[in-house]
Amino acid sequence: MQKANAGLAIALVLAAAAANAAETQVKTTAGIVKGATTEDGKIRIYKGIPFAAPPVGELRWAAPKPAAAWQGAREATEFGARCVQGQVFDDIVFTNKSEDCLNLNLWTPAQKADERLPVMVWIHGGGFQAGSGAENRHDGTAFARKNVVLVTINYRLGIFGFFSHPELTKQSGRNASGNYGLLDQVAALEWVRDNVAAFGGDPKNVTIFGESAGSFAVSALMASPLAKGLFHKAIGESGAYFPLGSGGLPLRPLAESEQQGVKFEGAVGAASLAELRAKSADDLLQAAMKTQPWFSPNQDGYFLSKEVISVFAEGQQAQVPLLAGWNADEVRGGVVLGRDKPTAQTFPDDVRKRFGDQADAVLKVYPAPNDAVALESAASLASDAFIGYSTWRWLEAHRKTGNAPVYRYSFDRKIPLEPDQMMNGVKATPADIGARHAGEIEYVFGALELSLPKVQWEDADRRLSDAMTSYWANFARSGDPNGPGLPKWPAYADGQQVQHLDVAITAAPDALRPRYETLDAFARKQRAPR
Repeated sequence: MQKANAGLAIALVLAAAAANAAETQVKTTAGIVKGATTEDGKIRIYKGIPFAAPPVGELRWAAPKPAAAWQGAREATEFGARCVQGQVFDDIVFTNKSEDCLNLNLWTPAQKADERLPVMVWIHGGGFQAGSGAENRHDGTAFARKNVVLVTINYRLGIFGFFSHPELTKQSGRNASGNYGLLDQVAALEWVRDNVAAFGGDPKNVTIFGESAGSFAVSALMASPLAKGLFHKAIGESGAYFPLGSGGLPLRPLAESEQQGVKFEGAVGAASLAELRAKSADDLLQAAMKTQPWFSPNQDGYFLSKEVISVFAEGQQAQVPLLAGWNADEVRGGVVLGRDKPTAQTFPDDVRKRFGDQADAVLKVYPAPNDAVALESAASLASDAFIGYSTWRWLEAHRKTGNAPVYRYSFDRKIPLEPDQMMNGVKATPADIGARHAGEIEYVFGALELSLPKVQWEDADRRLSDAMTSYWANFARSGDPNGPGLPKWPAYADGQQVQHLDVAITAAPDALRPRYETLDAFARKQRAPR
């Protein structure tokens, strides 16, 4: 009898294991993928799914091609390779790099394929030079527990994602080159359209969201004819293609980016594209890092037929709900902990050099009556010029020429730091660095401990994080971030209300609007025909 019971128990365990394996197997357009589940069995996770063919050989510097089909069930339990990149940021992981990197990861709470849950597709930041969808701070479990299907993607970076050349333009068949990383994003969205229903997602309710370069990409996707219909809502965290001047991540004209490519070809001693394609990925990366480290998107006439700012001005952007904002202290730490701190004398001088006949107007909203105020004004101007203004202008443009809801936030939390955190050789404090650039990502993803385990997080941080994940998930669900148990978030169109995300979440009129209007006057003058 005991043997019979033991045999029955084993049979039940095997049957349960077989059922679980069957439940984690999903058929995609290229073949079956087999994922894993969280310990409680409520979330299914799929990692490293190819959404395009490896961009190697003749496909290096070509538009992405469909992934090849496979036989049997493909294991999707380990992250795929990150795209080749140099170590240009301290907060990004740089291991397991390859050109064969066009893969994505997916978290789903759906138990059946017909649940039609909202889908969110994350586009990572990193200046278009670094990053991946596999970082701990991009873990999709918290979103899945909010009943969202969460997708993170890779896209080609730097020299591999944005190299342009006259010969590539001729070979393309569309008189364009560069922007391969953006075309990868479109290919990933096409994969979502064609496959996410099998994971319980709704291909007709897709939200794209990203941070920094990922947010710039969101604004570009809203303006691109190639992405029309592939997403239905958009979230931007810190950044958009609405430049203050020539800094940041400018969209170069195609001819200018082609000449950058010709210059690089000469610098590495290559006589043809064939020779460039024959070089190893590491050789190209090292050469790019030494000679021209910043390859980024251009206005190619294909992915972008005109500047993003012009598309929005004409009301030709994707007419979808937009939620966007930035962090209160984007680059504050670099200014207040810098070796040469701005003073009441040096800051106005620097403003006059940069803003010319607009300097007095700028100094009125960024005053410098003494050294202490000058330092704060310099930190604010640096953050606004870096990212705040462009995001503000994006929101304003969509509010004025769009026909969908717009919501704006300011992330204000002075983020706790790791013990003995240093910056510029100085021990930093939360007051020094404040709500720094990219600091909201861990909060949005509910990944505080997972991302930064050494930080002494407070319950206030956990509550803020949970609220932000809920706001983002609600917006993905309905185009409105509001929901039960959350402080009300008014639309931006209603008196330009801003949702301040901090230990206490509050809404208030935009107190800093004079700053951005002043910078906008300067930017418009810079763009005016001469």
